[in-house]
Amino acid sequence: MQLRKIALLLAIAGLSTSAFATNGYFSHGYGIKSKGMAGVGIAYGQDTLAAATNPANMVLVGGGWDLGIDYFRPQRKSDIMGLGSFDGNDSENYLIPEFGYNRMINSDMSVGVSVYGNGGMATDYKDLNSSPAALGGGNVGVDLSQLFIAPTFAMKLNENHAVGVSLKIAYQRFKAFGILDMCNAMSSNSTRCSDEGYDGSWGYGLSLGWTGQLTPTLALGASYQSRTYMQKFDKYEGLFAERGDFDIPENYGIGLAWQATPKFLVAADIQRINYGSVKSIANTMFEGGALGEGNGSGFGWKDITVYKLGVSYDVNEDFTLRAGYSWNDEPYSGSETFFNILAPGVIKRHVTLGATWKLAGGGELSVAYMHAFKNTVNGRGASTGISNTMYQDSLGIAYGAKF
Repeated sequence: MQLRKIALLLAIAGLSTSAFATNGYFSHGYGIKSKGMAGVGIAYGQDTLAAATNPANMVLVGGGWDLGIDYFRPQRKSDIMGLGSFDGNDSENYLIPEFGYNRMINSDMSVGVSVYGNGGMATDYKDLNSSPAALGGGNVGVDLSQLFIAPTFAMKLNENHAVGVSLKIAYQRFKAFGILDMCNAMSSNSTRCSDEGYDGSWGYGLSLGWTGQLTPTLALGASYQSRTYMQKFDKYEGLFAERGDFDIPENYGIGLAWQATPKFLVAADIQRINYGSVKSIANTMFEGGALGEGNGSGFGWKDITVYKLGVSYDVNEDFTLRAGYSWNDEPYSGSETFFNILAPGVIKRHVTLGATWKLAGGGELSVAYMHAFKNTVNGRGASTGISNTMYQDSLGIAYGAKF
């Protein structure tokens, strides 16, 4: 099987994949091994998806390739006082592919590419428009998916320090449906606000990383991903602020990895995601302008901090166990629950399990499970009586090989 064909197929599959991710709308991790440890990876790369978290780690994982898929099942609902409980799960099963490839130029330099889904948000309410809360007719919801293709160069500065850089090429697509009545009442251009089918946009950003082995058992890392500047969603210029703008926010973090014993490793990351820097995400319900304008209403999301803790244990030379726990801030407050019926990103805590088996032929088989605990944001102020609830599960599998 040719690796170029695999990468192309993964990219195509990623465009048709939707999900509702866990840290706001970002994924809790990238790469099945990392996902088994709550997404840690800034100071500890494990496979050729490492560039998604810290590009410096690509030169440390060495040459090889990885191919994986994650089955993702979010459960979301909204309760509206006096009207009832509405299930947003008419679409609830998603497959998220991933692919990575890395080649060593020499012992100190590598080039590679990581292809992965950044996350997204998806809701599909079957019964909301059959209630007195009708917003326009038919099912109600949104569908946003984002794909990253990250060509990466990494190099060792010396035996203890490595740096890396990735060009982040991004594609996203979006549709909103069933909210035409709301658009007619609130939008600056109601003909480009709902039920326009999918619209796609391309964009680019840059990611930088460093990893340092400070002692034989302790490594530190830092990474920064710039804002990803995206083309506007022209079909939805009457919905998103700044005439359809929907850039992907910058994020950055630090991490450590401690080899406590020859078999037992502990890793931790702290990540900051600046949702508040993108108006279409951050504007509140009460900005004062019509939908689509620079001061138009939005989801009211704020910057969040994510804390991740993961462990791995080598049972023997052929079998590794992993586990992790992460927690993060709520992206929005109770005053914003009305708009976030469409995007109820309320998850705060996750637990993960994972394992890797080394196979007789030289490859590796890895699995990871994630459960995001149920959380509810209760409305207040103008959103009093509206509460949003979500919990999630995912199960992933990947095959990798070294060369």
